[in-house]
Amino acid sequence: MYLLGFDVGSSSVKVSLLNGETGKCEATSFHPKEEMKITAEQPDWAEQDPELWWKNLKLALADVLRESRVNPDDIESIGISYQMHGLVMVDKNHDVIRPSIIWCDSRAASIGDKAFEEIGGERCLSSLLNSPGNFTASKLKWVKDNEPQLFEKVWKIMLPGDYIAMKLTGEAQTTIGGLSEGIMWDFKENKLAKLLFENYGFSADIIPEIVPTFANQGQLTKEVAAELGLSTKTKVSYRAGDQPNNALSLNVLNPGEIAATAGTSGVVYGVSDEVKYDPQSRVNTFAHVNYSKDDPRLGVLLCINGTGILNAWLKRQVGADLSYEAMNELAAKVPIGSKGVTILPFGNGAERVLNNKNIGSVFSGINFNIHDKSHLLRAAQEGIVFSFKYGMDTMQNIGINAKVIRAGKANMFLSPVFRDTLAGVTGATIELYNTDGSVGAARGAGIGSGYYASPAEAFSNLKKLETVEPDSSKKAEYEAAYENWKEVLKKSIK
Repeated sequence: MYLLGFDVGSSSVKVSLLNGETGKCEATSFHPKEEMKITAEQPDWAEQDPELWWKNLKLALADVLRESRVNPDDIESIGISYQMHGLVMVDKNHDVIRPSIIWCDSRAASIGDKAFEEIGGERCLSSLLNSPGNFTASKLKWVKDNEPQLFEKVWKIMLPGDYIAMKLTGEAQTTIGGLSEGIMWDFKENKLAKLLFENYGFSADIIPEIVPTFANQGQLTKEVAAELGLSTKTKVSYRAGDQPNNALSLNVLNPGEIAATAGTSGVVYGVSDEVKYDPQSRVNTFAHVNYSKDDPRLGVLLCINGTGILNAWLKRQVGADLSYEAMNELAAKVPIGSKGVTILPFGNGAERVLNNKNIGSVFSGINFNIHDKSHLLRAAQEGIVFSFKYGMDTMQNIGINAKVIRAGKANMFLSPVFRDTLAGVTGATIELYNTDGSVGAARGAGIGSGYYASPAEAFSNLKKLETVEPDSSKKAEYEAAYENWKEVLKKSIK
C-alpha cells in the first residue's frame, strides 16, 4: 500500500509517494522548478494565487505517478503539509475571492498590536498563547477594513492546506492546529477565540467544520480523482502546517524534542507539555499535531523570515556562476567570524523575534581591501545561525532547551559551515535525517488512515544520516562572533 504526501510551500509544491510497508520514497517531484511567484503590490505585502498551488500540485503529482507507475487503487491516503498563517477566502461556490495573503505578508501587524492592547495583554496571552500579531485573523481584519466588498462575499476562510483539502474532497474543513496558528483558538476555553472574533467583528460562521488532524477527512470526489489520475478510494487523512509537519516528519512528538528547518525561512520548533508563552510573543506557541486538551502537546515556534532567501539573494548577486555546493565550499575557507563581516538576515518582512520590527537586512564591517564574496557567503550563513541562537535564548526562558536538534538534510543544513556554526554556538548536537515535509505528510496520512497502528510504527524506517557534535575547542570563537553580531543588531534596532 502507498501513501501520498503533498507539501504546499510558498516556493514550490512537492509531492512524494511513500511505500507504506518499507518506508521507501518511491518517487518525488516538485513544481515549479523556479520559485513560485509571490506578488507584492506594496512594501511588506506578499500574496499568492491559490490556483498556483493547485496547478503545481497537479504537475508534481503527474511526475510522481509517471515515475512510480503505481496503481492508483493502491494509494491508501493523502497527507497535506502547507505554508502556515496564510489566509484563503472562498464564496459559497468554493471559488477563491482574492489572492491569499501569505505568511510573510506584514500589512496586518499594527492591527494585531491594536487588538492586543484593546483586549489586554494578559487576557490575550493566557487564552491565545500569542499576540494576534500578523497572523491569519489579523489578515482577515485587514480585508474587512480595506476591502469590505470582498469581505461581504466570504462564505468560509481557511488555511492553505484546508483549501487544497477542499479541492480534493469538496469539504470545507480545518483543524485546531490550523486555527491556533491563525490565533483563532482559545486554549483556556477550548473553543474558537470569541474574544478576538468579537474585537475584529467576525462571525464564527466563517470557520469551516473542525476535524481532527489525523482522521478520515473525506474521500476524493469523482471529478478530482479523474483530473488527478487517482482513485475515489483514496482519502485525505492528515493535514498540518509546515512546521508542525516538519516536526512530525522527524518524529518530534514528545516534550523536550526539537526540530529545525532552514528553507526560505528558518524555524526552530520545540515540543512542550506545558501551556507557556513568551510575554512579548517573540516566539509563538501553537497546538502541535498530537495536541489534545487532556494531554497537551504544544509547539513553541521560533521563525526567522530571512533565512535561505538571504543565501539565494547572495547567489543571484555575487554567486550566479556558482552552485550552492560551491558557495558552501567558499564559505568554509573563511575563518569563524568572517574576519569581521557581519550580516543581519532580516530582509524578508517584519520579524516576530524583533517584536514585529522590520529593520531590513544589514551588512556591516566590510573592508574593500580585505573582503571578497567568500566572506559575504560565510557571514550570511553565520548571521542566519546567530538569528536562530538569538531566538533560542528566548525559547530557553519558557523551558525549551536545545540539547539535540533534528533536521532533514536539506537546504541550509546541506552546508557544513551552517551545521557546525549552529552546533558550536548553541552547544547542541545536530541530527540529520532522510526526510522532508512531503514524506512526513505521507507518514501522517498513514497514521490518520489507520494504516499505521501508531507513530512508532510509522517512523520505524526513519534513518539518521549524520550527527554533528559541537566542537568545544572552537566554542570561544563562535561565542565571540555571536557577541559581535548582537552588537550590530543592537545598533540596528534602535
